[in-house]
Amino acid sequence: MILTAKFRIVSWNLLHTIGAGAAQVCELIAQTQPDLMLMQEVGEAMEALPSRLGGRYARIALPGRHHGLAAWSPHNFTALEGGLDLQPGLIVRRVCQLLECKGFNVANVHLSHGQWLNRRQLRRIAAQMPERAAILGDCNMVGAPFLPGFIDVGARIATHRMSGVVSLRLDRCFLRGLECLQATVLPRGVSDHHPLLVDLR
Repeated sequence: MILTAKFRIVSWNLLHTIGAGAAQVCELIAQTQPDLMLMQEVGEAMEALPSRLGGRYARIALPGRHHGLAAWSPHNFTALEGGLDLQPGLIVRRVCQLLECKGFNVANVHLSHGQWLNRRQLRRIAAQMPERAAILGDCNMVGAPFLPGFIDVGARIATHRMSGVVSLRLDRCFLRGLECLQATVLPRGVSDHHPLLVDLR
């Protein structure tokens, strides 16, 4: 199926087990009505999401960690089992969640903090993506992505406040072969990241 109508994606770093839980995610989904909800720093408790909302849910944990990446949608999608292994950081090994839905592919990411490393991880992901693709999530990236072929369409305002003081635009959306109709940042609630909402066509 080729994407011709508006397709809404919301991406949110939940802040492990001390941030947003299933109740807050369900509330955000009810408010925004996304076609795809992407989450980072997701624990096992979020497995309850399908029983509350129905739909399709898939989660992968970061290697050696209790949290990871997850996606929910009221529509069917295909998730690559185990995701895509990325270049490891000094402490945390990283993976990317790859999804196929509505005729294009989506990468759900939580990249390393190193500013050279996260750009290398981003290029590795881009190399695995088809012509129509979206890469969204917590990129931990400051400044230009240096990602040929993709356009940075995320809202140009801060999505995270480091140590409660320094505001940074860490949550991004990169597109190839798709049109961005809208990109905005939503109230962060109990997380330390604001959700990112994008409407695509």
